[in-house]
Amino acid sequence: MKLAGTNTLFTRLFVMVLLALTISHALTFWLIFGHHGGGHPRGGAPDAGLAVRIAIELLTVACVAWFAAKIVARPIQQLASAAAELGDNVDRPPLPEAGPLEARQAARAFNRMQNRLREQLAARARFLAAVSHDLRTPLTRIRLRVERIGIEETMQLLRADVAEMTSMLDATLDYLRGEAQVEPCVLLDVQALVVSMAEDYEEQGFSVSTCGAAAPIRAYPASLRRALSNLIENALRYGEQAEVECVECPEGLIIAVRDHGPGIPDKELQAVFEPFYRLELSRNRETGGVGLGLSIARESIHRHGGTLRLANAAGGGLVASIFLPRIGGNAAVMVK
Repeated sequence: MKLAGTNTLFTRLFVMVLLALTISHALTFWLIFGHHGGGHPRGGAPDAGLAVRIAIELLTVACVAWFAAKIVARPIQQLASAAAELGDNVDRPPLPEAGPLEARQAARAFNRMQNRLREQLAARARFLAAVSHDLRTPLTRIRLRVERIGIEETMQLLRADVAEMTSMLDATLDYLRGEAQVEPCVLLDVQALVVSMAEDYEEQGFSVSTCGAAAPIRAYPASLRRALSNLIENALRYGEQAEVECVECPEGLIIAVRDHGPGIPDKELQAVFEPFYRLELSRNRETGGVGLGLSIARESIHRHGGTLRLANAAGGGLVASIFLPRIGGNAAVMVK
């Protein structure tokens, strides 16, 4: 079984240099003492300080090798870290183009790729704005012409179709805008955020309770609020009440949103995260959304380096568990 960290570039470089130095010093010691009878160099008394000097020299060079290997491996480590962060935040700071020639070339290529991704997202945002304008104009005309039909039953059906199209358009634009939104990461009081959101829903007549405690954590406030809002609204829509619990764990923070609705079939727990995927048993045009709420929530949590999972509760209902890490990594933690 390999020890943790033994398969890194830094460790390999350090071990190789240290091994070479150890072998060279061992050969030197053997050449001095091993070719003479009794182990004494040139038949005289052994130099008592020679072994100490060799040991000190070996220790000194080993320390230098350790720092040298660390400096050589640092650009690769920075590149790996930046690549992992890019998936969650395309607006992360660019890599410093410093170090050896190969490291500068790799950093320059990575920064060019990041710039192209940002440009593509900006172009898509401009395209969406144009599409939004072009689609809303005919929808407005249709809405006005519906009122002239005069047949109440037909008017109601057409109004419902127009409302559904408008809702799908709004949800799609919100979903895509949220992916490209630039927002600073700040130290956020998650407990205060959860309590504030629960109070807002209670003022509107909904049943939302909170429990547990959470220390502040670095997060994107608007993005996290959007994710929590979608999960709470899903719980209210299908379970009529929502229970939000904050739990501290060694790796980070868990926020669990539970309802007491019908739940989701186990085979559908992953499929519901797909955009526009709707469960017909629990979602319809009158009570359900367009199938983007969970997709938006998951993208928001992934941006934090966390995870969002769903599970059916033992006593009935659904539990949506958010895990937000306090340190690097994407460990998934599930509330049961």
